[in-house]
Amino acid sequence: MIVTGEPGVGKTRLAAEAIAAARDAGMAAARGRAGTVGPAVPYRPLVEALLALSRAEPAPGPERADTYGPVLARLLSDPRDTEVAGVSPLMVAEAVLRLIAVVGRRRGCLLVLDDLHEADPGTLAVVEYLLDNLGQLPAVLLLTAERAPCGAVALAARARQDGVATVIDLMPLGRSAVRRLVASELGIAPEEVSPALVRRAATGAAGLPFVVKELVHGLGGLAQNLRLRAARLGPRGEELLGLAALLGPRFPLPVLRHAADCDEAELTGLLRAATAASLVVPDGPGTDWYAFRYPLAAEALREALGPVEHAGYARRAAGALAALHPRLPGTWCARAAELHERAGDTAEAVRLYAEAARRATAEGGPDRALDLLARAHRLSDPDTAPEPHAAVLARLLDAIASSGRLDRLPAAPGPGSPARPDGPRPWEPGPTVPPTLRAGLHARLAEIQTQAGRPVEGLRHLDLARRLLAGRDGAGADAAVARVELAAALVEPARLAPERLRTAEESALRAVGAAHRAGLPEVAGRALLALARLLRERDETAAVARLEEARSLAEAHHLPGVRLSAELGLARVEVGRDGRTAPIERARTEALRAGLLPTAHEAGLELALDRVRRCAFDTAGELVREGIADATRLGLGRALSRWRLLDAVRWAHQGRRAEMEDALKRLAPLLDSAPGVRPAAYGLARGFCSLLEEDHEAVEREFAQALAYDAENPATGEFGRHGVVLLLGVLAGRMGRRHHDGIVAASAAGSRWNRAFVGLAHAVLLGREGRTGEATTAATAALDAAAPYPVAHHLCLRLVARPAYEDGWGTPVEWLREAEEFFHGAGLPAPAGACRSLLRGMGAPVRQRRSGADRVPPGLRRCGITVREFEVARLLAERFGNRDIAGRLHISPRTVEKHVSSLLQKTGHPTRAAFASAARELVAGPA
Repeated sequence: MIVTGEPGVGKTRLAAEAIAAARDAGMAAARGRAGTVGPAVPYRPLVEALLALSRAEPAPGPERADTYGPVLARLLSDPRDTEVAGVSPLMVAEAVLRLIAVVGRRRGCLLVLDDLHEADPGTLAVVEYLLDNLGQLPAVLLLTAERAPCGAVALAARARQDGVATVIDLMPLGRSAVRRLVASELGIAPEEVSPALVRRAATGAAGLPFVVKELVHGLGGLAQNLRLRAARLGPRGEELLGLAALLGPRFPLPVLRHAADCDEAELTGLLRAATAASLVVPDGPGTDWYAFRYPLAAEALREALGPVEHAGYARRAAGALAALHPRLPGTWCARAAELHERAGDTAEAVRLYAEAARRATAEGGPDRALDLLARAHRLSDPDTAPEPHAAVLARLLDAIASSGRLDRLPAAPGPGSPARPDGPRPWEPGPTVPPTLRAGLHARLAEIQTQAGRPVEGLRHLDLARRLLAGRDGAGADAAVARVELAAALVEPARLAPERLRTAEESALRAVGAAHRAGLPEVAGRALLALARLLRERDETAAVARLEEARSLAEAHHLPGVRLSAELGLARVEVGRDGRTAPIERARTEALRAGLLPTAHEAGLELALDRVRRCAFDTAGELVREGIADATRLGLGRALSRWRLLDAVRWAHQGRRAEMEDALKRLAPLLDSAPGVRPAAYGLARGFCSLLEEDHEAVEREFAQALAYDAENPATGEFGRHGVVLLLGVLAGRMGRRHHDGIVAASAAGSRWNRAFVGLAHAVLLGREGRTGEATTAATAALDAAAPYPVAHHLCLRLVARPAYEDGWGTPVEWLREAEEFFHGAGLPAPAGACRSLLRGMGAPVRQRRSGADRVPPGLRRCGITVREFEVARLLAERFGNRDIAGRLHISPRTVEKHVSSLLQKTGHPTRAAFASAARELVAGPA
């Protein structure tokens, strides 16, 4: 058997396992390995193997009469003997064959010859002879060789063709096999292996077992192996591979040739040798790109370079890039920055990292931009170059804010400059930075701290920024003013002050003007977004205009983050009007793809709230759990508070008070970080839950508390003041036409959710005014608006049924039956019982809720059909007579007659035949 494959694929391991298996079976087994370490030895792998075999069975001595004994004896005593070197390989081969026959005659023999790609020609000749003549002996020959072109591979091909050997070409491991190998090396179960480690091992090691094991335990052995293989290519080959490694796992031949200063012929020869050594491979047919056989090879070869050699190669590679690609297109900009960093040219490295980050941002890759800016910030020195350092820090903070990766805040202001306990925090600008730059940095930090749910820290940074700008105005200060006013528009809503929203709106307007004057389109776009958010509930038309302005600005200046946020804002307006969430779902998907996590969270919150309102509680729960986990991981405290609130709202809309209170307890520590959440905690959560519990005293108290919190610190989010609060106020007589008209003027009252409550409040007022026809029309429109929201829809039916009945409009009895049916099926006994009580008060028949009631189809249940009446109806639909029905149900014929009469009255059918014809399919089912 001949085993071939590239280095590291497992040929030697397979041979070792074969030897172990042979010895366990009682066979004689020995292994010999060809190699280039030390002086050349003729027949080296054969000598090693035969010496091992001779320890099991004495080798023939020179006294043997035949001619093979002396040859074998000289070979084993001193293989470097010149007489042995002159003996025909056929004589050696026959001597080896006879020894194998002696050793294996009683128990069989396994002879393993490893690494035959390094064997001398004489050894290969002996092996060829053995393959041709071993078939009748109690022995097995196992050979291994690399797949690269060599005499051993040619021998394997001939042996396969002649049918004297089986050839196995080992292939790299798949991902599942890599996982099992990693688990075995770590001594753990496969399912416990980190997916990231499996991914790196499968890709970085190209599935080669040797490389995978080196990756698990460190790259020392791999580096040594690669250095030995590279050394065989000679000094120029080592130089070429070192330059290629600095260019990356993939490298273009023109750049490599320029850096190595070699001609086409020399480069071709060196690449051919490196390919034969399984170090590099062509990166696709017909291209001038090559790649290392596995990505870790480039890493290991880079680490093997000495400091002087490393810097020199990096400088040459950077020069070649600049000469051949002066504009450094695509990924070359970041690669050039890395080469300058390796060469010790820090200033140029920082400049190129920043430029590469700018391009990544423009292309919609904030995570990539964040990585590049973090490298630039790590290299820049705040003491010797404060302004460049501040510029890089500003770009880094912008990337952190837009991506929501608050976990990427820099840990130190620069290399070798840890933060002092009495000095500024690691990411704060030092006193050597000019005031206007410092103001801009503090403004960015104010925004980030607010995102993190630390509004006190955010306001502290905002106040610092304003003090630094005091007395500085004019064109030169416009950039800093725009930044500070933008931060104020974003941070002021967190201040505990009644005028906070008006102050934030004024700041947003100033930010837009200053940004336009300073030529900062992204700042202007973000300020427009902030202004639209502040205007949305008060003046939707103005908010939409600002959103469209921001989108146009983003499209003109290629600002993907601003464009996506503007489109999300416009989608929210559409959802409010018609309830369709597809635009928000698209915006969330795009935000996640682009790495704009704050925007993705905003869209996710909107979707989750819509799912709650639609009673898709399982889907909402999945979104909430995902949002909480992600916001917690990234440190997005403001988003986390809103997700915690939504968790409470989710339980409240199911009437599950215990779970709601538990969610509110988890929210409590975050309330100070998000003042606008307090009104919603009382309105959307506690107040709504009390409505479903029919605890109207608690409802009044909790919505009043929500309004009090909002009056103290106006919120930008909806908590019921433009909808359910109005309806409850009108029903209680506290609110009238003036309140209704005032709320209708607010933009938020026009959302589909609020239209249901506002429209029914209008219907109640119309009914009290004696305008019953208009009241019915208004109620119909309101209930149509509530149709997608089952809990709200049926809650509205229950709330307005009494005034509708008393004032003579609508269909209150039908409404109450429908609502009772829904609440009973939803497991909400309090509103279901209230509906039954109201029905009794109106003199309407009320269905009995006893065991088996759920068997009654909804259409009949709404008519008040009882379980027993349904049993009669099923038989009546099958045209059974009263006596037959009585016999089947074990009741008297008179009782059947009463049930039939009740059925006809409740369903409005004139005869039992008419009922049977209409109800046959409705009541059909198993007996």
